[in-house]
Amino acid sequence: MTSSLSPPAITPSYDFNSPQLPFILHRLECCKSMEELKQIHACIIKARPLQTQLVLDKFLSCALSTLGSLDYAQSFFSQIRNPNLYAYNAVIRGFSRSKNPMQSLLFYGEMLEKGFCPDNFTIPFLLKACAELRTLREGEGIHSQSIKNGLVWDVYVRNTLMRMYAVCGVTGAAQKLFDESCHRDLVSWTTLIQGYVENGFPGQAIQVFLEMSMTKLKADGKTMVIVLSACSELGDLDLCRKIHSYIQDNKVYLDLFVENALVDMYLKCGDIDSACRLFNSMPKKNVVSWNSMILGLTQQGEFKEALLVFRSMQRDGAEPDDVTLVGVLNSCANLGVLELGKWVHAYVDRKGIRADGFIGNALVDMYAKCGSIDQAFGVFKNMQHRDVYSYTSMIAGLAMHGEGERALDLFSEMSRVGMKPDEVTFIGILTACSHVGLVEEGRQYFEDMSRVYKLKPQIEHYGCMVDLLGRAGFISEAEEFIRKMPIEPDAFVWGALLGACRIHGKVELGERIMKKLVEIEPEKDGTFVLMSNIYASANRWRDAVKVRKAMKERKMKKIPGCSLIELNGMVHEFRKGDKSHPKTKEIYKMLDEIMSRLRQEGYVAHTMSALLDVAEEEKEHALCHHSERLAIAFGLISTSPGTPLRIVKNLRVCSDCHSVTKFISKVFRREIIVRDRNRFHHFRGGSCSCKDFW
Repeated sequence: MTSSLSPPAITPSYDFNSPQLPFILHRLECCKSMEELKQIHACIIKARPLQTQLVLDKFLSCALSTLGSLDYAQSFFSQIRNPNLYAYNAVIRGFSRSKNPMQSLLFYGEMLEKGFCPDNFTIPFLLKACAELRTLREGEGIHSQSIKNGLVWDVYVRNTLMRMYAVCGVTGAAQKLFDESCHRDLVSWTTLIQGYVENGFPGQAIQVFLEMSMTKLKADGKTMVIVLSACSELGDLDLCRKIHSYIQDNKVYLDLFVENALVDMYLKCGDIDSACRLFNSMPKKNVVSWNSMILGLTQQGEFKEALLVFRSMQRDGAEPDDVTLVGVLNSCANLGVLELGKWVHAYVDRKGIRADGFIGNALVDMYAKCGSIDQAFGVFKNMQHRDVYSYTSMIAGLAMHGEGERALDLFSEMSRVGMKPDEVTFIGILTACSHVGLVEEGRQYFEDMSRVYKLKPQIEHYGCMVDLLGRAGFISEAEEFIRKMPIEPDAFVWGALLGACRIHGKVELGERIMKKLVEIEPEKDGTFVLMSNIYASANRWRDAVKVRKAMKERKMKKIPGCSLIELNGMVHEFRKGDKSHPKTKEIYKMLDEIMSRLRQEGYVAHTMSALLDVAEEEKEHALCHHSERLAIAFGLISTSPGTPLRIVKNLRVCSDCHSVTKFISKVFRREIIVRDRNRFHHFRGGSCSCKDFW
C-alpha cells in the first residue's frame, strides 16, 4: 500500500511498543465503529511492518462490513498496489449487496484483466449483482465462466445461478440447472420454488414442493412461507389445508413469518374462520400480522370485520403503517364510514405522512365513496405527485356523484399535464357521461380510446357504452352496438340493456334479453328481479308472478335490501322491515311521523315500485319499511336538527324511496346523501342531484 493515503484527523492512541501485528488483528476483530476503523487505518499507515497481506485483507473486510463505508473501502482498495483474489472477492461481495451492484461487475472486469481466475466465492457474488441488476447477458457470461472453471458443479454456485435465472424470468434455465444437479440441498429446492412463484407459476411451485416432500429433506420456515404464498395465489383451500398439515406433521417452526403467511393464505382462499383462529392464537403479532388480517378481510368484502380488527390493533398498541391505513381507508370507502375515514386522514396529518401515492389515492377514494366529493377533490389538489391512479380515482368519484362536466374537465387536465389515461380511467369517464346523459361526448371518448390513446376497449367499456345509450333512450342504437361488438357480449353488457328496458318500459325487448342472460348466468337472481319489476311497472302481474315462481323453482332468493348509517363511530345496519335494532320502537314511530308529514306536503306513493298485486294501501305499507327509510328514521331521531345524514344501500334506490327522500330533505330540512348500487344521490330542499336520472 502506498503512503500517499493521508491518516484520519483523529490521532490514534495505541501503544506501538506492544507486539503490533497481533494487537492490530485483535483490534480489527473487535472493531465496532467507523471512528475506530479510521484509527486502525492510521496505525497501518504509520507502521509499515503492519502492511502485510493478512492485515490489508482483514482491514478491507472490516471496511466493507456494516460498520464501514463502501466509499471508504473502495478508496482503501485503490491504494493497495497488488490486490489479491481475496481482496477482489471482498469488494465484489460488498458492492453486490449495495445500491450500486454494477460496481461489482466493474471490479470483476478489472480482476480478469489482471489475470485472476474467479473462484467459488467470486461467482455467487457476481450472480447476485446480475440478479439485482436484471442483467441476463452478463449473468449468462458468468455462467459460461463457471463452466470453464469447473465451478458450475459447486452447489452454492449452482444455487445462485438458478436464482439469477429465476430473477431474470428464465425459469426454464433454472429448472434445467436444477435437473442436472447431482446434489440438491434445501436451498436448491427453495430457489426453484421461489422462482416459479415470483414468475407467476404457483402451480409449478407446488409441484416442485410436492416432489421435495418425497425426499428426505424437510422444509424450513423460509421454504414454507414461499409455498404458502403459492397456495394463496392458487386459492385452492383443500391444498392449503394439506400444506398446513405438512407444517404440523413435520414440526416446522412457527415463527411470525410462517404464521403471517398461514393467515394470509386462509384469507385469500376464503376460509375466514381458520384465519381468525390462527390469528387469535398467535402469541405475538407484528404490523404484518395485523395487515394480513385487515387487508385479507377487506379483499373478502368483510369490511366491518376489517375495521373491528383495526380497533383491536389500536387497543393492542400496535402502530399502523401505510399498508394498514390503505386497508382501513378501503373498508371505510366500501362501508361509507366517513368519521373513521376522517380519523385516518387526521392521523396521516398528525404523523407527518405525505398524502401522496397509495395513501393519497386511498383518501380520495374514501372521501368520494363516503359522499364528500369536495373533500376528495381537496385531497386530490393538495397531492404533490399525482399519478394515473390519482386522476382515475377522482374521475370515478365525480362520476358517482353525477359531476359529469367536472369529470370531463379533469380528463382534459390529464392530457394537458401529459398523463396518459389507462383502461380504468375510461371506465370512469364513460360512467360520468352515462350518469348525466352526455351521449355525444361518450361516443367521442369511446372512439378516442382506441384511435388516440391506442387502448383496446374491454368488455367493461362496451357495457358502459350500452348503459350510456340505453339510459338516454337510444335503445335501438344500443342493441345495434351490441350486435357489432368485436367480442362476445357478456352478462354485464346485456344487463345494461335490460336496465334500460326497465327505465323506458321496453317489455318485449326485455323478454328477449332475459333469455340471453339466463343462458349466460342461469343462477343470477338479479335478472329475474329486474324482469319482474319491468312486468310490474307495465301492470302485467301474471307475468311478474311467473318470474317470481321461476325464481322459487330455481331456489333463488332476491338479495335483500340493506342500508348502513354511521353514527358516533358505529355502523348501524338495517334491512327491509327490520325490527332487530334496540331503538326499533322509536324508529317506527318516526316512520309514522314522516309519512304523516309527507302526506300533508302532497306525497303520493309510487306504488308501481311494489311488485305485489294487492291493494294500493298495502303496497304503500310495503314500501314504507324499505331499509333506507329505516336508516333515515334512525338518523333523524339520533342526530341534532340540520345534521347531514349519510346512507349506503346495496341495491338501487326504488322510485318511491327516491321521491320520499326528496320530501324528507325538504320537510325536515336535512341534507341526505344516499349511495346506492349505481351512484350517489344528494337530496337537498326537496330535489336530488341526479335530477331523477338514475
